[in-house]
Amino acid sequence: MSLKGKRIFIVEDDVANKTIIVMLLEQQGAVTAIDRFGRQVLEKLKAFGPVDVILMDLMLPNNVSGFDLFDVVRSDPEYSDVPIVAVSAMEPAVAVPRAKAKGFAGFISKPVEYDLFPRQIAQVIERQAVWQWLPQ
Repeated sequence: MSLKGKRIFIVEDDVANKTIIVMLLEQQGAVTAIDRFGRQVLEKLKAFGPVDVILMDLMLPNNVSGFDLFDVVRSDPEYSDVPIVAVSAMEPAVAVPRAKAKGFAGFISKPVEYDLFPRQIAQVIERQAVWQWLPQ
């Protein structure tokens, strides 16, 4: 599975996590764009588009949640079918049922596994759900 040329939009406020995620994906040939706070997610998506997948942190500053941003993205017909994956440190017992109910294409817990992460994103792009978290 290759990420070469795949366009990946990332909503992530933490600079260290953003750096690692971008590095892992771009090493595999992906093209990435970032929205750190989700304030203008649709405008930034449209400026970057088209997109193959959206990676969504669930816990953002200023009382913004990835669940809320999911609804904002899905409100635009252009993005109604783009897979959105939660990439989060939120407690999986809380986040996973909520993400599944909302319609996310998967959940990947932080910290991401360097070797596995690019393959997981490629799977999602190929329309395979990925629900992975570390046991507590």
